Amino acid sequence: MNKSLPESLYTADQVRQLDHVAIHQEGIPGFELMTRAARTVLSTIGRYWPEADTLLVLCGAGNNGGDGYLVAKLAKEKGLRVSVLSFKNPAELSGDALTAWRACSDAGVVIRPYDSKQSLCADVIVDAMLGTGLSGDVRGDYLDAIKRLNHLENPVCAVDIPSGLCANTGVPLGDAVKVQLTVSFIGLKQGLMTGQGPEYCGELVFNSLRVPESVYQAVPSSCRRISPGQFRGWLSPRSRAAHKGDFGHVLLIGGNKGMPGAIIMAAESAIHCGAGRVTVVTRKRHLSALAVRCPEVMGTSVKSRSGLGSLADGKNVIVVGPGLGRDDWGLKLLKDALAAECPVVLDADALNLLSDHPQLLKGRKSPMIFTPHPGELARLSGLDVPAIQKNRFAALVDSHRQLTALTGESGAESQQDIALLLKGAGTLIFDGQNTALCSDGNPGMAVAGMGDVLSGIIGALLAQGLEPFRAAQMAVWLHASAADEVVAGQGETGLRATELIPVIRQRMNFIIGH
Repeated sequence: MNKSLPESLYTADQVRQLDHVAIHQEGIPGFELMTRAARTVLSTIGRYWPEADTLLVLCGAGNNGGDGYLVAKLAKEKGLRVSVLSFKNPAELSGDALTAWRACSDAGVVIRPYDSKQSLCADVIVDAMLGTGLSGDVRGDYLDAIKRLNHLENPVCAVDIPSGLCANTGVPLGDAVKVQLTVSFIGLKQGLMTGQGPEYCGELVFNSLRVPESVYQAVPSSCRRISPGQFRGWLSPRSRAAHKGDFGHVLLIGGNKGMPGAIIMAAESAIHCGAGRVTVVTRKRHLSALAVRCPEVMGTSVKSRSGLGSLADGKNVIVVGPGLGRDDWGLKLLKDALAAECPVVLDADALNLLSDHPQLLKGRKSPMIFTPHPGELARLSGLDVPAIQKNRFAALVDSHRQLTALTGESGAESQQDIALLLKGAGTLIFDGQNTALCSDGNPGMAVAGMGDVLSGIIGALLAQGLEPFRAAQMAVWLHASAADEVVAGQGETGLRATELIPVIRQRMNFIIGH
């Protein structure tokens, strides 16, 4: 993911508000914005495909098509061989789009109506068919063109957003173009960066079109992209007189029969991320493996009937779930963890047990961080996975509301004691008021153990004093960006979760030092 992308992310409606403010309050003509967009697209194509000599531009109606007509005009003036296929009769165009069509035609660009029998052939194809205003499924010639483009080997550059992709959710509306490059303008659309959005938009480039800062101040964004600059001051460099008690005591619970690795990985990541002390509650048979793998971690075993007892006393945070299992042993330990008056991180089987025993949350007042993947959230919320993935943002908000209601608490303060983290491409975090998105990470992370490492990081950050929403954001970024660093040198296939741990430690120390 391009690290120069802005942090503020917007819905389609918010981007339209940005356009409105820029045009009607800042006095920037709409056609001028369209011209700036076209110049940006053409110059970006020149950087990515400098040898390209021929350009085919597919133009729809509205401003997206207008952008495309001006791209074609500028390409013609630059000496490229360019042609346009239009999806809207020019007689039906209006406003800036009509002005752009006329400028393109006057420049001598050959403009033909789209025909499914025509060849789609050029060094680069420009997708300017459908923009952010699309609400229903793609149909007709648009659908035909999208299907044909997705079977071509020619590189495709999308203007603002790939045609057919929902700007709000990142879900194809019937179908969408899978492009190699997307050049987005004014406000970065949240749907480009979560769910299926990254798969469809390819490399993402953003340009504000020199819209002044006052425009952005007038329209609040729906979501914020996590970047390391936001972490400044969250954790301070350690005092020369520091001792282990200053950095919290994490209690990790899990590792049922046959699952020692999950809780060991969580413990190892917690100790590497700065927790002063780490204690693991697991099955007796796993204690020797824990001591060999991570001797810095304390370990103890318990039986189902005894539960945690006094083990939760004096702990700053509890992480429960990695390898927990769903038997009586796991259920008893989960009950005891939720009864403790300290922050609790709930992962893996803790979430699955809660889906069967939601009453365990009743009366819970201390902070909690839930870390489900879509399948776990489906079981927890009663939604199904397709419904969650169709609108990850809405599913996050609805599920957070359900979890808050289960505790029996109400009000903004109690909502913000719960942070809900939805894993997947473009991981989302919501605290009842604010939404954060992680644009880092890669498909190599689709491997067992990644969630266990993440839960340990979150626990360590909570133990060092971060509140839930901040702890979740920093942990997700450390986790994802470390994975990006590892695969940059070795490739995505075969990535192991434990490879991330030393890199996470390095990144965390760099953040604290800067």
